[in-house]
Amino acid sequence: MKNIKILLFLLLSHPCLKAAIRLPKLVSDGMVLQRDTKLNIWGWASPGEKITVKFNHKTGSATTDAGGKWTVALPAMKAGGPYTLSIEGSNHILINDVLLGDVWLCSGQSNMVHQMALHAVRYANEIANANYPEIRQFWVPNVANLQKPQSELPAGSWKKATNPKDLGDFSAVAFFFAEALYKKHHVPIGLINASWGGTPIEAWMSEESLKDIPNIESVINRNKDTAYVNRANRSAAMASNNSPQTSHDKGMAQKWYDPAYAPKGWRQIAVPGYWEDQGVHNLDGVVWYRREINIPSSMVVPGAKVFLGRIVDADVLYINGQKVGSTGYMYPQRRYNVPDGVLKPGKNLFVVRVTNNAGKGGFVPDKPYQLIAGKDTIDLTGYWQYKVGFVNLPQNTGNSGGIAVQNQPAALFNAMIEPLLGYGLKGFVWYQGESNAERANEYAGLQSRMIMEWRKLFNMPQGPFLFVQLPNYMDMNYLPVESQWAAFREAQARSLSVPNTAMVVTLDLGEWNDIHPDRKKDVGLRLALAADKLVYHKNVVASGPVFKSAQTEGNKVIVSFSDTGSGLVTTDAEEPQEFAIAGADKKFVWAKATIEGDRVILWNPGVPKPVYVRYAWADNPVNPNLANKEGLPAAPFRTDKSQ
Repeated sequence: MKNIKILLFLLLSHPCLKAAIRLPKLVSDGMVLQRDTKLNIWGWASPGEKITVKFNHKTGSATTDAGGKWTVALPAMKAGGPYTLSIEGSNHILINDVLLGDVWLCSGQSNMVHQMALHAVRYANEIANANYPEIRQFWVPNVANLQKPQSELPAGSWKKATNPKDLGDFSAVAFFFAEALYKKHHVPIGLINASWGGTPIEAWMSEESLKDIPNIESVINRNKDTAYVNRANRSAAMASNNSPQTSHDKGMAQKWYDPAYAPKGWRQIAVPGYWEDQGVHNLDGVVWYRREINIPSSMVVPGAKVFLGRIVDADVLYINGQKVGSTGYMYPQRRYNVPDGVLKPGKNLFVVRVTNNAGKGGFVPDKPYQLIAGKDTIDLTGYWQYKVGFVNLPQNTGNSGGIAVQNQPAALFNAMIEPLLGYGLKGFVWYQGESNAERANEYAGLQSRMIMEWRKLFNMPQGPFLFVQLPNYMDMNYLPVESQWAAFREAQARSLSVPNTAMVVTLDLGEWNDIHPDRKKDVGLRLALAADKLVYHKNVVASGPVFKSAQTEGNKVIVSFSDTGSGLVTTDAEEPQEFAIAGADKKFVWAKATIEGDRVILWNPGVPKPVYVRYAWADNPVNPNLANKEGLPAAPFRTDKSQ
């Protein structure tokens, strides 16, 4: 036994058997480190191993702890680079092309995810001409964990904004934010993008920060029961197996997409439009659309594209019997590249298979529906033929939806934020809320908690936190109404009570029919303005008018604003609109309005004693036209809010 112990000691102490130094994915070629603050470089190696880090003429060392973790702190350094980072222990690692600049953690849901490639039509010139080797993004992989915080990411690398392919992967909002900052301040910009579409704020918060919220804490504890999670997901899988399959669809069985198919029993329908609005009652299932398009020989050229707007929920496009493209859910705009050789002069058969699982199905109005080839465009709107391929039977789904892991409390914090802790940051950029819009009452508290928690965990007690207020969306109402989205915007704005925060108003940038509006550049530029004011301390107007006070004088209400910049104006030279007033009965009516200096005067003959005021209080206000002369829109507000 004594000899065995000696042998084991010799083997374990042999230098060749030491674990090689391992670094987090963030610490890799092309990374951007935060200037003017202490730098933490960390990783893993054998317990008790000495690690030496050299960077920009500075040296630091550390000894790994019993778990093999080591952290080396280097002094603050000014912006610059590129440099090489050297890490030595049992092996030697060189990290090349390292810059010092400003690093921003960009997070949220799909509107922060949305890559430049998804907005390539609007921003074609920006994508083609961008060449910013000092603007870099690290895309955090979409992973979730219900059990506990993770120490490392499964993958990831830094990319530069220097070519269309790599730039296409950048978050559009984050890129335009970074570009504006880079042009103004001429320091490298690093973007760490940790975002996941459709996720609620509580998924991005730690268990610790949520533990005293009973309804959320109980979910966290339940989700730690792997047996429960497995049961729920098995039930969901069984329900999925019992749901309609492609093989049940008559259209697939009979090849309705094939030019050789002879159509029978097809009916006329307008595109765009929902089939429920065109004589088809309450149908969930598969509906096929077909139309013959005459194409001139001048358009039978390489590089043709088909724009099919947006479709609810999923679609497959066939042209002349060949599958051209498909999308599995409702939100992305359909922009399909047509393979060379598919189009032909004369008649071409376009067939779209649309699957809808709930609500209205079909083609979303007010979107582009076109064939674009060469220098010509063919409009695809108008009357098509349709036929139902499959009808979903009503099912009692019960609790068979399974566990959407990414939507669970703390799940994304555990897997996508925790591994970033220790990396130096300039600040945070947050664009999220659509998934919480129906829970406005709790959101303000959650967002404030998250701000303070992230600051604490990243060791940034006053770390700047910039966030985007949700834009206009959904149907317009031409009478004063109650609104969940307006209440949610109000909840978001309450986070401004947390010091060192800034909110970007986007009430003029949304689209009634798209939860992912296209105008991402404007959002990024407004975020950059907010950063200029809050973080870089520039003397700029960074906000539109913000409600300050309201005073009743006779039959009028005098509303005062802060952040009026060079003065109040309307964006269309009309009188201020979307103001509503009410008496003590809270029955709101539209108000007449005039601008007097930094104030707006409101009245309505039907309200002799006005008490309350609202501005732009709707999901999608028709014409919220109040702004300052710098062109920044006024924030929505109400004075009748519940206490």
